[in-house]
Amino acid sequence: MNGNLYALSAPAADAFATYCGGNAGGSNETCVSLAAIPGAKASFVIRDNKPESAGKKLRFTEAELDDFATGWVRTRGLTL
Repeated sequence: MNGNLYALSAPAADAFATYCGGNAGGSNETCVSLAAIPGAKASFVIRDNKPESAGKKLRFTEAELDDFATGWVRTRGLTL
């Protein structure tokens, strides 16, 4: 995808899948949500579910998100 992902429409609220871990700070305090950007091939929005982060979203192409995920797994010594 070439262009500005932030210029594209955001996904509907019900399009997000939520991934949580621990919830040490209460409901949704350790959650991250992910959704595909409508009309954009292989592009995604990630958002934080913490109340103080409301409305803050990051947008990535599939390749950028894959690079991040594999780098994170490698750095942490995790396996899939």
